[in-house]
Amino acid sequence: MGRGRAKAKQTKVARQLKYNSPEMDLDSLQRELSGEHRHDAVSEDDYTRWEEWGPDNSGR
Repeated sequence: MGRGRAKAKQTKVARQLKYNSPEMDLDSLQRELSGEHRHDAVSEDDYTRWEEWGPDNSGR
């Protein structure tokens, strides 16, 4: 992609961000800023799986 197309795409995205306000989840933002967030993304099982690859086990 040439510089002209890249600049045009950046301009298009900038205009969309400027003139079209996306829906905001203010409750989620408030939780994030106050430090009250859930840790659902990583479970305890995920940590256990990674422990198998520790320096003592080498994953085998």
